[in-house]
Amino acid sequence: MNLIRFYFKRYFTFIFVFLFGLTMAQKKFTIVLDAGHGGEKDPGATRKYDDLGTVREKDITLAIVLKLGRMLEKNKEYKVIYTRKEDFYPSLGDRTDLANNSKADLFISVHVNSTASKIATATGTETFVQGPNQNKTNLEVAKRENDVVFLDDKDRERFASYDPSSPESLIALKVNQSKYLMASLTFGALVEENFVNKDKRYSRGVMQKDLHVLRMNAMPSVLIETGFINNPEDARYLASDNGQDEVAASIFDAIIKYKKTIDQKSGIKSGPKKEDKPAEIPLKNDFRIFLFSSANKYNENDPELKGLNNILILKENDMYKYYYGATNMASIRDNNQKTARDAGFRNSYSVGFVPNQSINFGYYTLEVAVSKEKLNSKSYVQQTLSPLERNKKDGIFYYTYGKVNNLEDAIKLQKEIEAKGIKNSVIEKKIK
Repeated sequence: MNLIRFYFKRYFTFIFVFLFGLTMAQKKFTIVLDAGHGGEKDPGATRKYDDLGTVREKDITLAIVLKLGRMLEKNKEYKVIYTRKEDFYPSLGDRTDLANNSKADLFISVHVNSTASKIATATGTETFVQGPNQNKTNLEVAKRENDVVFLDDKDRERFASYDPSSPESLIALKVNQSKYLMASLTFGALVEENFVNKDKRYSRGVMQKDLHVLRMNAMPSVLIETGFINNPEDARYLASDNGQDEVAASIFDAIIKYKKTIDQKSGIKSGPKKEDKPAEIPLKNDFRIFLFSSANKYNENDPELKGLNNILILKENDMYKYYYGATNMASIRDNNQKTARDAGFRNSYSVGFVPNQSINFGYYTLEVAVSKEKLNSKSYVQQTLSPLERNKKDGIFYYTYGKVNNLEDAIKLQKEIEAKGIKNSVIEKKIK
């Protein structure tokens, strides 16, 4: 009898230690990263450009997810699970099952937006969380993303009974997602905030939408539209290593902040461990890489810029100065410097810009047109922007628009007129 008790106690101790070890092993914050679309039958949104070739959503989403995953895997607090790491198509059901079976803490699906038109005037990012459609625009996006269901037999069977227009489905949806909605909205807001503040991109906001890839997830979940593939500027940004790095870094930073919020609510102390590097502290100034100056104006696609994008052209004293990238993080600044020199700008160097610094004796304006002849009063620029200021120098007419006191406002104004279809403007610094 004593022998039985002895073995029973040893068996019970083994089970307890095993279960305790398993519990400890599961304490990592588990994130499922989903690169939208994939495989031959579902490339997602595509668009062909003369300078870029064919740009495919499935390639961009996979590149961003892999970059994001590598960032997360450096931190032992996180466990990363990928729905795909190569070019193949997992069904929507497989993606959901993987997240649920993994007991994930967060599900992130990365996508690229598009519109019906060949060239989109729409630009920017948006993040969606699961919920009923709010407007017609959301409905169209939901339809496009959900159409992928019909590519897979398992998905067709699984989602066939779900009718988003029925009251019963809507009630079930609200009950199933209500406990994750606020957490999803919180994370989505952090992502979009980073896109604006860190990457200086236009955010279309965080919205609710009924998406199959999110609907059955038993954890906070978001679908991130990283830009418009049929907007040339968005496409060039997302097809570039620099753009993909910035998108991944912004999502990564949002995850860090989100987990910190969750830990604080749970009473868990979070922060870098001894073996982890301390978090990088932002610098006081923004840094851009000065490439060169010229009396000639070059657009972003011109060979003189050697394939670099995210270029700021700043005109001063009739000279066009070309800057690459913008960041207040030393590591990214140094990486941008290396990228510029690798591209062939051996004499490039970093320049600090004081954020929101006003000009005491001058202003910034936008050079929107340069012509040997006066612009026709019916020209698009004349019809769209008012008032315009015209100056003539050496037989050339220069048209400028707007007056602002700092560079950030000038960049914002430039994006506003770009949304109206006026491209390739130049920020000019005028000193009185």
